[in-house]
Amino acid sequence: MFCSVRHMIYDLIEWRSQILSGTLPQDELKELKKKVTAKIDYGNRILDLDLVVRDEDGNILDPEQTSTISLFRAHEIASKQVEERLQEEKSQKQNIDINRQAKFAATPSFALFVNLKNVVCKIGEDAEVLMSLYDPLESKFISENYLVRWSSCGLPKDIDRLHNLRAVFTDLGSKDLKREKISFVCQIVRVGRMELRDNNTRKLTSGLRRPFGVAGNSLH
Repeated sequence: MFCSVRHMIYDLIEWRSQILSGTLPQDELKELKKKVTAKIDYGNRILDLDLVVRDEDGNILDPEQTSTISLFRAHEIASKQVEERLQEEKSQKQNIDINRQAKFAATPSFALFVNLKNVVCKIGEDAEVLMSLYDPLESKFISENYLVRWSSCGLPKDIDRLHNLRAVFTDLGSKDLKREKISFVCQIVRVGRMELRDNNTRKLTSGLRRPFGVAGNSLH
């Protein structure tokens, strides 16, 4: 309500400046005065204030010089105009809400922000940390993987990204929000030798990807 009234007051201030400028032609000045009085009557109505009855030029009718019947008819006309304005505003608001709902249904509206602080799992070799969204009921992933390469010394392979490992999953649209369950899954893949205890240089292998661990957390 405050925002609506503030917006109307700003309009009235602007229109008052135009009227006092004395640069408007008579026909435009007359139309602008009608807009001003209509805006005031509309504001009084939504604030539950008294309705002011006016003549065709927007001037307030003097009850001492106007008959009761004329006042009643003017009151009916003013009430009808304000009611039409209220219905128009209500219709416009409904159309805006419908358009917003349609836009919401057509485009993704939610996102999941992930900030990776540290990997405390003791691996012993380089690893790949993969994070993604998973539907446990349908047994399938519903997003792409966010991949972070982690070194054996406990730091990101790309040291420039230290304390800046962030990702946003933007695949959550209205269809995904209707899923009964969504889980956040983190997979750890060890990259290196076949066996951690393999110290024989003849048998030493490198670059092999071996599943090491997995963790999950239900989002809803």
